[in-house]
Amino acid sequence: MCPKEARRPGVDSRSILTDPGGGTSPQRGEGHWDSLRDWWLRGRYQIFLYFTCAFQNISCGIHYLASVFMTVFPKYTCRPPGNVSRVLFHNVSNWRLDDIWNLLPLSHEDHVVVQLQNGEIWELNRCYRFRRDNMSTLNYDYNGHKSGSPCLDGYIYDKSKWDSTVVTHWDLVCNREWFARLIQPTFMLGVLLGALIFGYLSDRVGRRLVLWSTSTGMYLFGIAAAFALDYYSFMIIRFLLAIVASGYLVVVFVYVTELIGMKARTWASIHVHSFFAIGTMVVALTGYLVRTWWIYQIILSTVTFPFVLCCWMLPETPFWLLSEGRYEEAQIVVDKMAKWNRASTCQLSELLSPDVYGPVGNKPPEVNEHNLLDLFYDWNIGTRTLIVWLIWFTGCLGFYSFSLNSVNLGGNEYLNLFLMGAVEIPAYVFVCLGMDIVGRRNILIISLISSAVFCGVIMVIPKDYYVWSVVTTMAGKFAIGSAFGLIYLYTAELYPTMIRTQAMGSGSMVSRAGSIIAPLCIYLSSVWIFMPQLLVGILAFVSGMLTLKLPETLGKPLATTWEEATRLDVEKDGSSGK
Repeated sequence: MCPKEARRPGVDSRSILTDPGGGTSPQRGEGHWDSLRDWWLRGRYQIFLYFTCAFQNISCGIHYLASVFMTVFPKYTCRPPGNVSRVLFHNVSNWRLDDIWNLLPLSHEDHVVVQLQNGEIWELNRCYRFRRDNMSTLNYDYNGHKSGSPCLDGYIYDKSKWDSTVVTHWDLVCNREWFARLIQPTFMLGVLLGALIFGYLSDRVGRRLVLWSTSTGMYLFGIAAAFALDYYSFMIIRFLLAIVASGYLVVVFVYVTELIGMKARTWASIHVHSFFAIGTMVVALTGYLVRTWWIYQIILSTVTFPFVLCCWMLPETPFWLLSEGRYEEAQIVVDKMAKWNRASTCQLSELLSPDVYGPVGNKPPEVNEHNLLDLFYDWNIGTRTLIVWLIWFTGCLGFYSFSLNSVNLGGNEYLNLFLMGAVEIPAYVFVCLGMDIVGRRNILIISLISSAVFCGVIMVIPKDYYVWSVVTTMAGKFAIGSAFGLIYLYTAELYPTMIRTQAMGSGSMVSRAGSIIAPLCIYLSSVWIFMPQLLVGILAFVSGMLTLKLPETLGKPLATTWEEATRLDVEKDGSSGK
């Protein structure tokens, strides 16, 4: 049976078309649609769709963080121009150059002295090699004349941890090191582009087609990256992989929101990110078990395959079909849901006004166009927008900085990354429980300020106490992950219906800028080891303090007009005055 409040033949469909999936309060006259969603939620069909789509989010988490181990820089030195008969490193002598890594760590100032079978003596360091003119003695220190040359015969790498990485496969070291440094920022640039492209396409061609195409693309591009012939083809494939992975991640959030009932929508939408965290843990586990980069890439890409096989079962969301005027197809989807759920179906003709559902109603009502400038409707809204953008940027920058830097904390880098992923799941539970108790804004302030404090604590922990560094980093990731997970919902509640999508999209774009900068921020640790924590800590503290200027949305109906959106600031000022 349809809910009684939904069975009103005079209902205006404009509320659906302007805010599908976003939801408004019953006070706004849309309680019947929320009740309809709750009715849909009671069945197994929505559960099947939710976990099917959420499972694919694991693949997104995998590809976003896969480069952590693919771009590992092992210890290396120049390869000599011939067969080695003897090796000297300080006062330690050996017969095999490959065993030098077991003797002492090779720093920038150190070099290795080798004697070739033809009697030549060479000094080898990371990026240059020198041939000694005097071949009478094999001493580590030499003050005589020697001639230098670059590493024309390649390099010798330490294979104690990884047999092969992208760095060792294409010799991305010395003057080619910046090629390796560009791999993750270029991927994140593709993430930004994918969010723009597929966010637009999902509103034009539908959510289902985008989910199909992006999932298939993730599988094909993921496998193709493992068989790239050279560095440039690898970068192009990874760029395309980033575009489709980002497209799926953006659209699946909308897809799930439009299919889940109001009572479970918050938990369901936020915990979609938990599956992304599982992907991070899969990366850590696979990196620990597989030490050849192209095999590692193939194994990670196969996670997408089960979804590719069953994604054809995903229906289009009824809300998108209704917004396109395809009422008969929407009715078919509703009937299919009812059949799976063993319930009576709802007739959409009873919910929509006759002029909309009738033969002449083949086009949705016209909606006024809005653009990015509307986010600066007045001084208060403009200030709100800038603060929200800063929170998006800080959350994304901190989120990826903590994850990417986890392999540099000391100890077991695989365990570190696994813990960085695992700590996200309780963070999202904390958000879901806390935001309905103390409010969205208060949880956001607590999370941002806490992450800033943890960044400061990390900077004062001695290097030898890496266990405490890992624990504190986990706490920082917990805090920034809570903020990043909450800002999605909080942004939607801060803006009225007609501009809500623009607000979400612009915030996502700004956050992608943070994800592009995050790997570059990690590279600044070569300047000062705590530079990433310093930058994230400052931004988190500033963002947390500025969040005090934002209104609280707990218990408030979603705004549908600018007047209602600006009234949130008035109510905030009034409550603070009291």
